[in-house]
Amino acid sequence: MRKLALLAGTIFIGLAHGASAETALKMWYHGAGNEVESKLINQIVADFNASQDDWSVSLESFPQGAYNDSVVAAALAGNLPDILDVDGPVMPNWAWAGYLQPLPIDESVIADFLPGPKGYWDGKLYSVGLWDAAVALVTRKSILEKYGIRTPTLDKPWTGAEFNEILAKLKASGDFEYPLDLGMAWTGEWYPYAFSPLLQSFGGDIVDRDTYASADGKLNGDAALAFGEWWQSLFKDGMTPGTSQDPADRDNGFNEGKYAIAWNGNWAATGMLKVYGDDLLFLPAPDFGSGPKIGAASWQFGVSSASKHPDGAAAFIEFALQDKYLAAFSDGIGLIPATPTAAAMTENYKEGGPLAVFFDLSKAQAVLRPVTPGYVVQAKVFEKAMADIANGADVADTLDAAVDEIDSDIEKNQGYGHQS
Repeated sequence: MRKLALLAGTIFIGLAHGASAETALKMWYHGAGNEVESKLINQIVADFNASQDDWSVSLESFPQGAYNDSVVAAALAGNLPDILDVDGPVMPNWAWAGYLQPLPIDESVIADFLPGPKGYWDGKLYSVGLWDAAVALVTRKSILEKYGIRTPTLDKPWTGAEFNEILAKLKASGDFEYPLDLGMAWTGEWYPYAFSPLLQSFGGDIVDRDTYASADGKLNGDAALAFGEWWQSLFKDGMTPGTSQDPADRDNGFNEGKYAIAWNGNWAATGMLKVYGDDLLFLPAPDFGSGPKIGAASWQFGVSSASKHPDGAAAFIEFALQDKYLAAFSDGIGLIPATPTAAAMTENYKEGGPLAVFFDLSKAQAVLRPVTPGYVVQAKVFEKAMADIANGADVADTLDAAVDEIDSDIEKNQGYGHQS
C-alpha cells in the first residue's frame, strides 16, 4: 500500500509539473462571423498546441467592425492579450502607442515573403501576415476585342492618356451604364487602399514619406491637383458611379454587364470567374506618369506590449507562417499567399492558376499605405476629400483643407515619433 501511495504521489507530482510547464497564451483575432476563416485559425492554434509542451494558445475572436475599438479599450485598461491581430496600415499607430512590441523572430524566416505582409515600423519588425490583397482592372477579353482595345501587361500597362481614351470609347458605345466601376459604394479603408495608389501614380501622395512631417506639396501640389481634376472628371463626365452607388451594384454590377471595367480585388475574383470564366481578364493598374501602383498590406500577427512571454507568442506566429497554412488560408478565403512556394500549393495562385496574376501584381506594383502612426487620421481625411471632390467640391480648396487637417494632427502629436 505504501508503495502504491508513493507511486500515486509521483504520478500526481509529474502531472502537476507537466501542467505548470505549459504556459498559457491569449490571442485575439478579428474574424468572428467568418466560418471558413475561423475554422482555419482554430486549426493553426490546435496544431501549435499539439506540436509542443511549452505553450498553450487560447483564441478569442471578435467581429471585424468592433475589433480595433476592443484592442484600444483593452490597452487603456491594461488587459491586452499576448498575441494580437492587426491590420497592416494600422500597425505603426499601435506600435507608437505602445500596444505592440517588436516581433522577436529570425527575419530570414520571412525573406521570401511579399513586401505587403511584412510589418515594419521605426526600423523594426512588429508584425507578419499570412496573405496579401491586390487590386486589378477587371474586364473581359470579348470587350477589349469588340472595341479594338490593347490588352495591357505588367511590362506595358495602359498609360493615363490611353486609359482615358478607352473609357471615352466605352462610354460612347452606349453598351454599358458606366464604363468603369471604382466601387464608390465601399467606404472606409477602401478609399486609401484603392484610390491613393492612383494619386501616387500621378506623383502625389497622402503625406510626404521622406519626413512624414507634412502633407504639404504632396496632397496639394501640382501632381495632386492633376489627380484631383482627373478624379473629379470621372464623375462629372459619367465615367463611373458616384458616392450614391447602390452597394448591390458594386457587388453584382460587373457580373450583370452594367460596367465594362471594374477596379476590384482578388477577394471578389472567384465570383467573377464563375460568371465569365476564361473570358475574364485581371489587368495591371494604369501608369499616370509615376509608375503603375496598387495597394498592399492586410491583416497581420504581432506580440502585444503586455505579453510577459514574447518568446512564446513569437513561436506561435512563426509556426503559423508555414507554407501549408498560407496555402490553406488562400484556398479558404481567396487572398494571396505570402510566399511563392505557398502560392504553388494553391489551386488559384499556382503557375497557370486563374488568379496567379494577382501574385505578380502584388509583387510588381504594390505600395504600402503611409507607414506612420498618423495614418489612422490621414486615411479618414483622404476619404472625405475624395468623396467631396467626387461630389463636385473645388479641387484645390479641398486638398488644401485636407493638408491643413493632416498637418495639424501631426503637430498635435509631436510628429508621431518620426525623426526630423
